[in-house]
Amino acid sequence: MDIRSQMSMVFHLDKCIGCHTCTVACKNIWTDREGAEYMWWNNVETKPGTGYPTKWEDQEIYKGGWEKHSSGNIALKGAGKRKGLLNIFYNPALPTIDDYYEPFTYKYLDLIESPQQDVQPVARPVSLITGKPIDIKMGPNWDDDLSGTPDFARKDPNLANLSAAEQEAMFQLERMAFFYLPRICNHCLNPACVASCPSGAIYKRGEDGVVLIDQSVCRGWRMCVTACPYKKTYYNWSTGKSEKCLLCFPRIEVGEAPACMHSCVGRIRYLGVMLYDADKIEQVASSDEKDLIQNQIDMYLDPHDPEVIAAAKANGIADSTLRAAQNSPIYKFVKEWKIALPLHAEFRTLPNLFYVPPMLPVMAMVGEQKGDSPKLHSVAKNWDDKWLYDTSLDEIFGTIENMRFPLKYMANLFGAGNEDLLADKLKKLMAIRIYRRHVTVGDISAEKSAAALADVNLTADEAEAIYKMTSLPKFNERFVIPAAHREQALEMLEATEEVKGNTGFGFTEPPVRGL
Repeated sequence: MDIRSQMSMVFHLDKCIGCHTCTVACKNIWTDREGAEYMWWNNVETKPGTGYPTKWEDQEIYKGGWEKHSSGNIALKGAGKRKGLLNIFYNPALPTIDDYYEPFTYKYLDLIESPQQDVQPVARPVSLITGKPIDIKMGPNWDDDLSGTPDFARKDPNLANLSAAEQEAMFQLERMAFFYLPRICNHCLNPACVASCPSGAIYKRGEDGVVLIDQSVCRGWRMCVTACPYKKTYYNWSTGKSEKCLLCFPRIEVGEAPACMHSCVGRIRYLGVMLYDADKIEQVASSDEKDLIQNQIDMYLDPHDPEVIAAAKANGIADSTLRAAQNSPIYKFVKEWKIALPLHAEFRTLPNLFYVPPMLPVMAMVGEQKGDSPKLHSVAKNWDDKWLYDTSLDEIFGTIENMRFPLKYMANLFGAGNEDLLADKLKKLMAIRIYRRHVTVGDISAEKSAAALADVNLTADEAEAIYKMTSLPKFNERFVIPAAHREQALEMLEATEEVKGNTGFGFTEPPVRGL
């Protein structure tokens, strides 16, 4: 086994309120400069919607990620050595500025310097690239809450394999709904951006798996932009270099959470260490699509297993990293509780950002369906009201089929098309809600609560742990960051002007939160 450590993340989508605090925090720290105006390393999309850049999920357009050939091997879909050489001076699979948006600001001085007049002065939008006035038509977060719009929601690539009737029912006024999807770089185990770079500028850090771009080596070929199926690598037109989310590694190195996670109002974000067997990357990435997610989850190892611990230490993993892996909230969500899934696993990059899918309200539909134009009268059922008390477990779990979003749509996002896999996660979330209703309100019997948990193979202790982690987590429970081990600590101290050249510190155990 080649055991390595990986900083991994979980985003709980039921808790995201779409406030964009994470987006603003990231923007202010990393991309508030010339050439990076259009970059949003963190963005929050409304689903259904086309996202940022528009239709980034459609790899027939952008040629991102890996594809499996008939031989059983995988290869980059739109990049690679041969394809990269052929397209090195012209790459047709690159997003254009119109796919992102033309960054803009407003002529605020027009408000201040405007002469007295009968109408309210207006601050006109101007391009940050050309400096000329523009008409704003789209941008990141531009489609917020526009769940039924023809320009955004109805062009969502995940709707492609839904029937016309399913799509029409989804966008009925009574049924129309949306949820928020925050995205950052996934820092994948099999990153397509790393494999595509002709100059070798992109690499995974050995100590934590964070994917970075060496600016001194980057030559701006932009193959990484094509290769990343999540479109989280960007080209800086001012410096001529590529840039991407770096998981705020300077903050992690001193024990602080990344800015987007630290600032999150809804506390939807979790960060921790996962141990994995790097020898299995190619085998897992080459799996059949129906087995991709389970094989990836199986690749993560139990940090409490004595054999895993011994092999990890033999591979140079520090004790502080092992302790962090043993307390990792990500391990709990993904391996123990099994309620988090990766986004678009079919891209075969083995992403390390997992999502707890949203448990959206259920709709009771009454009416007749004629052809592709169903006439349905939808009545929302609140899972927290008397309905839970009166309804049998079979009917409660059966309502998953009548969620505001078709299960097929949600499976396209988080289940690589596997509806049964997604239904299993949603049933667990339902069972925990039933259990907590029994504990806090008491109008659901202990027998019904126990039966709900047994139906999804959860114990009361596990349900309580999930509730506490998702509802009442402390800061150091959401973010379990390994302290820098001695060699790293010395290097960081030596890098400061105050102690440069002095290595006689004499400590044997590093501070818990860095230096």
